[in-house]
Amino acid sequence: MKVVRILIPVLFGLMLGVSCSEKQDFEQLDDLEITPSYEASVFYIKAQESLINRISGLRFFSQDFNFDAFEEAFFANRVRSGVLTYELENTTSKPIEISLEFLDENEEVLDTEEFIMDAAPTATLIRDVAYGAAGKSLDFIRNTSKIRLIARNLGDNSSTSNLPDPAIILRSSAKFTLELK
Repeated sequence: MKVVRILIPVLFGLMLGVSCSEKQDFEQLDDLEITPSYEASVFYIKAQESLINRISGLRFFSQDFNFDAFEEAFFANRVRSGVLTYELENTTSKPIEISLEFLDENEEVLDTEEFIMDAAPTATLIRDVAYGAAGKSLDFIRNTSKIRLIARNLGDNSSTSNLPDPAIILRSSAKFTLELK
């Protein structure tokens, strides 16, 4: 009777091990494709109409922004596509022009984006610029070390919008997809 008590669990364990096991395939990891997306703000600029009125000449704003997103080889070598999104609002009484120049480390212009917007009232201008297979070359972004923003007043320096807190606002964000394989 003691032998039967021991023999039954042993036989049951052997049958369970043989009947429910399958050869494991650890090569499945090679077939796994991971493509995470990363999103970040690039810049936010706000220029009040009162500031624009105090500056003589066309150019009321000019600034270089450091852009070192692709300094890390891990990121730069794995980027497959990306989108830069721009949102431009103009509640001033002035038509404006904004130029973005993408510069390499030698300050050579790789690419440009131009925006022209009428005086208020206008709708918010939203522009998505794709990079990668569905858009511009990723090399433009990979080799960019600086973005130069130049804003020009195409109107006068005395008028004032009747809207509350008249200003020009430019927002920009970037979303890039990586391949980790």
